[in-house]
Amino acid sequence: MNLKDVLKDHLSEKQMKNLRTSFDQIGDIAIIEIPEDLVSNEKKIAEALMKVNKNVKTVCKKIGEREGNLRLRDLNIIAGSKNSETIHKEHGCRFKLDVKKDYFSPRESTERQRISDMIEPGETVLVMFSGVGPFSIFIAKKGAVVYEIELNKHACKMSKENAKMNKVNIETICGDVKKNVKQFFGSFDRVVMPLPKEAHKYLAESISCLKQSGIIHMYHVSQESDLFTEPVKLIKDSCNEANVTCKILNKKKVLPYGPRTWKICIDFEVRK
Repeated sequence: MNLKDVLKDHLSEKQMKNLRTSFDQIGDIAIIEIPEDLVSNEKKIAEALMKVNKNVKTVCKKIGEREGNLRLRDLNIIAGSKNSETIHKEHGCRFKLDVKKDYFSPRESTERQRISDMIEPGETVLVMFSGVGPFSIFIAKKGAVVYEIELNKHACKMSKENAKMNKVNIETICGDVKKNVKQFFGSFDRVVMPLPKEAHKYLAESISCLKQSGIIHMYHVSQESDLFTEPVKLIKDSCNEANVTCKILNKKKVLPYGPRTWKICIDFEVRK
């Protein structure tokens, strides 16, 4: 049985058409959208979702979009356990987090794997805006020396626990990237920038963090009509200002971000 099978006798035909059957699952927590005309039935919908998906123990409803520097959105628990903390499993790694306090997207699993597949043992890597450590841990598992910087104090705490849980060593700096990154100028073979709306504002810092040469992975939000022109120009302008050469290695369409917008990634090499 699927969600619509369980609910067909409880919702009207119009409500069934508006029912959102897709959801994000983080650990044993499902995060769903409830259209306005279904709010009065939200608990029934959530309980039906748990009935169909036995490994879901808590259902949260999205309240608005992600906001602020910590990329958090309001969530209401509408069924199941009242615990918003969980452990998410992904490609042999485990990530402890609180869905109300920490940013985490299960949809980025393939992208995390793509980046980690490029890593050579012994590389030095900086992960900016690292959250609870998913990129950092994947990369450390490949034998890299990893440093990460994250503003969210709770996410920093979770990342340290996750590093221990996954048996890797990661140096976590809890604070603002702009204020904390200067100590690492000239130190890294690679920089990862998984903050799509703001990463381009930190290009100067990421370039300075590289050794004489290195690779940067910059994420960006682009219009569907022209995904890559703007981010490539931002990269080339920053490299010109820093008096370094750059070579675009790859342009990747990652995930839908909003109406007619996509999260993309530009992989590029810098030589000083």
